[in-house]
Amino acid sequence: QVQPVESGGGSVQTGGSLRLSCAASGRTDSNHAMGWYRQASGKEREFVASISWKGGAIWYADSVKGRFTISRDNNAENTVYLEMNSLKPEDTAVYYCVLYSYLIASSTTTPQYWGQGTQVIVSS
Repeated sequence: QVQPVESGGGSVQTGGSLRLSCAASGRTDSNHAMGWYRQASGKEREFVASISWKGGAIWYADSVKGRFTISRDNNAENTVYLEMNSLKPEDTAVYYCVLYSYLIASSTTTPQYWGQGTQVIVSS
């Protein structure tokens, strides 16, 4: 069983920054796209960003473009990061790391594995 594990959530004021990390453990190779979703209280889970297995193809939700950066460590299997800058109160949510069964994944690709989530709170 593959299990993505997130870290790095927390509380920050508007305009601040946070960096989320995720490492997927379990029996899998490194040929997987990875990404991030988020779910705010009372809202549906939404796509945030995805990155292909070698990092050459990246997708972002319009709401985070120019503020968030997804990256991966090609020296570490299935490890992905989300650098979040200029945070807004509407970015408050539980952020989930996902691993896809494909090499490349867009905003409409269904993830195969989900992490447990890490809370991000942005106060005004």
